[in-house]
Amino acid sequence: MPDCIFCKIISGALPGTKVYEDEEFVAFADIHPEAPVHVLVVSREHIESVNRLKDERLAGKWLLTARAVAHKLGIGKAYQLKVCVGALAGQTVEHLHMHVLGGFSKPQS
Repeated sequence: MPDCIFCKIISGALPGTKVYEDEEFVAFADIHPEAPVHVLVVSREHIESVNRLKDERLAGKWLLTARAVAHKLGIGKAYQLKVCVGALAGQTVEHLHMHVLGGFSKPQS
């Protein structure tokens, strides 16, 4: 998608602090962090949301990639995974992504 900000970061057309890449996913720092560590695990393929996700293998790998990214960033013992589906639920970019948040100094409620 030519106007998708995540597609532009993945392709290198826009800068992004990438922390992980493989053939199906890229993880990069969120530009509006909500935690000391806040990255997005994004599909290379432009899929608008979980509602458009049809590949069960890809869905499973997405979750396992988020776990691997959390461990790589040193937050593997305590982190949050967050997925918003649709604008009313807080999805601001129509491209499949999962937030990985961690590095908290006190328990989260």
